[in-house]
Parts: sequence; structure tokens; C-alpha cells
Amino acid sequence: MMDSRNGFFRFTGRYPAMVAGLGAMLCITTLAGLDGLNNTGLWLMAPFGATMVILFGLPESPLAQPRNIFFGHLLTTLVGLMVLNSMGVQPWSLGLAVGLAVSLMMLTKTTHPPAGANPLIVMLGGQDWNFLWSPVALGAGIIIMGGWAYHRSTGRNYPARW
Repeated sequence: MMDSRNGFFRFTGRYPAMVAGLGAMLCITTLAGLDGLNNTGLWLMAPFGATMVILFGLPESPLAQPRNIFFGHLLTTLVGLMVLNSMGVQPWSLGLAVGLAVSLMMLTKTTHPPAGANPLIVMLGGQDWNFLWSPVALGAGIIIMGGWAYHRSTGRNYPARW
């Protein structure tokens, strides 16, 4: 049932899955549209799809909070870039990068499971330092702003904490 009293559309009852899917669709469509504007392909990466599940499906989760989304993606990408540039790509360096990334997210209380794939994307894709800026920092920022605006428009209180 839609109730426009608390937010643009207040969805109740059986609609949470539809609301989550619509939010994820709008967010990824925005990032894909930005890709089309500059033809660089630098606004999307696969872990952002997994971020949509957490941000729109489980917005109350600590893993869906802005700090976790932004710094989880940023720190794990940084780890991937550092390992790639200092040790190259080997089976052991791939494992080391993911292990360090998981540890760093846990130590900094910025755990965001989709970001655990970032070191692999960086290393297997041979990304350069610009990757940290775009798609990672800019994309994560846009995702957070989109999630905030969308949840507020549907009457949800997001984020639970910054």
C-alpha cells in the first residue's frame, strides 16, 4: 500500500522487495548513465551490484551505512593497488591482498562485504591509481547519496548512523 504522508511514497506490507529492487535499479542506472556520458566505463564495477543488495535490501544493517560503503570500498581498493604495485599478481599476492583488505575493514569498523572483491578487480584488471578516484570514490559517493535520497523519499530512516 502506498501512503504519501511520510515521504514521497511510503511502502508498507508486501512491497519491501519491490522497493529495494527499484532503488537498486535507479542507482545502477544512474552510474551506467554516467558511463555513457563520458564513454570511459569508469563509473561501474561489479561489487557495486552487490552493494545494492545491502543498501536497498538491508538499509538498517551496519554493513549498509555510509561509512562502511565508502571506506570499505576505498580501503580495499587501496590495498589492491598497493599489493599490485609492490608485489605484482601471483596466487599468493591475490590472497594476501584480500586477507589484508578484510583485516583492514574489520580493524577500522568499515566492513562492507562487496568491497572484499575490490583487490581482485584491481589486481586482475591491472588498474592504475586513478581507479581509486573513479569508479571507487566517486561511485561509492553517488551510491550513498542515491541511497539516502531514495530511502528518505520512501519514508525510511536512512542512514542509521554516518
